[in-house]
Amino acid sequence: MDLNLRKAILENISENDEQQMQATIVDAIQSGEEKMLPGLGVLFELIWQQSDDNDRQEMLTALVQGVKQTH
Repeated sequence: MDLNLRKAILENISENDEQQMQATIVDAIQSGEEKMLPGLGVLFELIWQQSDDNDRQEMLTALVQGVKQTH
């Protein structure tokens, strides 16, 4: 069986509006379940692809700061 996880995730959220998308993200983060990480990764990939260099730099700065705060 050939399972394309990225495609399945995108199909699952393709009809979501902004409120539903936010609920999906918040639920995935709050649940803390490892199985939610691939979905968040696909969402981050979409955000990254739609961002310009300035937005990407802001994300990288926020990520580095977030990692430092967790250690």
